[in-house]
Amino acid sequence: MDSAAITIGVDIGTTAVKAVAASADGQVPARSRVGHELHATGAGAFEHVARQAWIEGPLHALEEVMMQLRHAFGEAVVPAAVCVAAIAPSMCAVDGSGRPLSPGLLYGDYRGWRSAGSRRSGSVSPIPEDAYGFLASLVAEYPDAAGYWPAQAVANHALCGAAAMDSFSALAFSPLHGEAGWDAGVLAGLGVPESKLPIVAPAGSAVGELGKVGVNVPGRDTGRLDAHPTVVASGIVDALAEQMVAGKLDDGDVLIVLGSTLLVWARLSGWREVSGLWTVPDLFDLSGGGCLVGGASNAGGIFVDWVRRLVGMMPADSVPAGGGGHMIGTSLDSASIPVWAPYPRGERTPLHDPERRAALGGLGLEHGPDAVMRAAYEASGFVVRHHIELAGCEPRRIVATGGGIQVDGWLQAIADCTGLPVDVASIPEGAALGAAFIARIACGLERSGALPAGWQQVSRRVEPDSRWVVHCSERYRRFLEMSA
Repeated sequence: MDSAAITIGVDIGTTAVKAVAASADGQVPARSRVGHELHATGAGAFEHVARQAWIEGPLHALEEVMMQLRHAFGEAVVPAAVCVAAIAPSMCAVDGSGRPLSPGLLYGDYRGWRSAGSRRSGSVSPIPEDAYGFLASLVAEYPDAAGYWPAQAVANHALCGAAAMDSFSALAFSPLHGEAGWDAGVLAGLGVPESKLPIVAPAGSAVGELGKVGVNVPGRDTGRLDAHPTVVASGIVDALAEQMVAGKLDDGDVLIVLGSTLLVWARLSGWREVSGLWTVPDLFDLSGGGCLVGGASNAGGIFVDWVRRLVGMMPADSVPAGGGGHMIGTSLDSASIPVWAPYPRGERTPLHDPERRAALGGLGLEHGPDAVMRAAYEASGFVVRHHIELAGCEPRRIVATGGGIQVDGWLQAIADCTGLPVDVASIPEGAALGAAFIARIACGLERSGALPAGWQQVSRRVEPDSRWVVHCSERYRRFLEMSA
């Protein structure tokens, strides 16, 4: 393995920062995971401690990967580039040194959807307008802040001194950002000069060199990074990075990302718009004729982990990296499982209802923690099935990526609830791996977004269990009634 061709991807996730080092053929010789706090309250807050999640976490994760690389290849190893992936939109107020002054507001926080002018009534646009509400709220509370930056810009500034983000991430900042860049008129209405927003650079471009650190983080050995003139890329949206390494999608393929948020995308030929769902171009279809129909649901890891805590089961982040955790169902009655409406903090697509809350139907004395947990996994499967049916595609398989692919019981429930085989990606840190490939483009190791063989691999296939499929279909009808 040529250590000179190694790049690093860093993914700022909802509950943890993940980082991977990747070789030219997509192999992963080093990886790390650094957990952080998520504040998700009944009042509608959905935020990070920005300094912890957007600065300390990426630096710590990067240091751990570098230590593993030095152990494997020697002290002289120099990664070619690093790229940060993150959720979009997000935003915090920063001081003149790039240090966060405010919490890091995340997509779904009440300051996005409740702020005046931040969301049109009934809007189901694939480009959320939360960023407008974030900025309006932060300007009101921190009017003297030096800047208002998303997670990518905060992390990039800490890595190389440049408060920059990529053009794909900027799409999530409508109406603040449009085709011509930051909208001066919209910003003027909020009393914000463009200089307080981050630089927007093309995706796959370089914005600096690692080691020109903009923030000195106590307890972090940032000085050791100074010896590594590694290119820092502009960044990438986490969901797009996941899609990159999931492999080429054909008509009838359904891509799901099992992260803190559940993402469902049905691949269709031609353009189709469906009420309640989002339609986006298939950016990896070179013919330009395909689209992805689906959206984002709260029935992902946030919901599943919440149920796991309620029933006192092992936390998801203790599942071994190789998988195998939470194999439930061997002693369960396939005909007797309760049904969750999986909305402890509202729902995105297709309901677009932030006020909705969870409910558990059909729970009886015969049910134990395993049955309640299986019901949570099935709820994710029912959300996937509902998105597929609404999209109007003829599904042939599911392609699954994201950290949840390490939980076998979750994958099996999705296969049982949809009646479809689930092809499982080989690397659970898909967003970090996709970011590592973008890093290759930024430093000139790759010329296009076409991934070489090895970067898009399926590790195994999970088939539906015929003993469960018929009963899951019966429970799906109950799920639709509860979610109506």
